[in-house]
Amino acid sequence: MIYGKQIRAARALLGWKQRELAAAASVSEVSIKNAEREVVDSRGSTLNAIQRAFDRAGVIFLDIGDTRNGGPGVRFKE
Repeated sequence: MIYGKQIRAARALLGWKQRELAAAASVSEVSIKNAEREVVDSRGSTLNAIQRAFDRAGVIFLDIGDTRNGGPGVRFKE
């Protein structure tokens, strides 16, 4: 599961605005805002769509406990 902070960090890494991520993930901009703020439980399908959009753009998410890389976060694929 990805976190709001990771979504914001991944957008910053790519220089994307929320509307650009929404278009790339085929979800609404409101869904992006909610996922980033973590104020409501985002649907699993929404988070999966967001993660797939970032994957296509070359971004991967680091899991909690991935101490090799400093914990949860994002980076470009090698």
